[in-house]
Amino acid sequence: MKMMKLQKSVMAAIMMLGLVVAPVAASVALAQDAAPAAELTDANGKAVDANATNTKKSSGGFFDIVFGSGIVGTILWFALFADGAAAIYFAMDCFVLVKPQKLMPASLISNVQSAMAEGDVMKALKACESDPSAMSNILTAAFRHVEDGYDVIQEAVNGAADLETERLMQRLTWISVCSNLGPSLGLLGTVQGMILTFQALAQGGAGDASMLANSIGQALWTTAGGLIVSIPTITLFYSLRNKANRLIMRMTALTMELLKGLRNVEVLDENA
Repeated sequence: MKMMKLQKSVMAAIMMLGLVVAPVAASVALAQDAAPAAELTDANGKAVDANATNTKKSSGGFFDIVFGSGIVGTILWFALFADGAAAIYFAMDCFVLVKPQKLMPASLISNVQSAMAEGDVMKALKACESDPSAMSNILTAAFRHVEDGYDVIQEAVNGAADLETERLMQRLTWISVCSNLGPSLGLLGTVQGMILTFQALAQGGAGDASMLANSIGQALWTTAGGLIVSIPTITLFYSLRNKANRLIMRMTALTMELLKGLRNVEVLDENA
């Protein structure tokens, strides 16, 4: 319960941070764009456009890339930031979840081993109930079918293992979702930037090659941002997924090893 509350608190903090930072940054950008042009004079006393000077100085920075691609482009950039923050959150959550000491506690295994050495199945079942985990769920499914024979126990263990695998995959899938959203958002930003570029060409903007190059560069930056989010995230997803599958197989094998003493248990027919 404490871990769940902590996870919810971290997620809420990330969302609140995004909601606070995004409007502030957007308002700063809009204020800079809306600032009136101040007249400056050069050495010869001629008027110089201050906005043109500032544009030359500020062009090419990441701030200009984010806020210089229009309202839609800025929204897409914040969506990429949110996707990256969500990927970090789910990665931390799954790192904590997919650990041997989390899924199969050593204390649980020790208590069950001592109970099975004494031949006390009820004691082993109580040990599982007092120490909930994926391993205890698999063992509990086995102990509840002790009277049904070893074959039924084996089927119960396999079914419980499949259920625990599905539960882990439901958590890990969110990492995959974030990794797939990154390139999609980046591609959408690229398409939006190219649309703006061709609109400028249609309006006779072909004469200023630097403006067209800047627009195309801003469009391609969104694709780069999406790939930056996606590549490490998808790598992490497959790494954690394989680790989870290995742990599930290990827990299944360990469960059957703990229950090998029940192989020769005879099942009495109640109708006999």
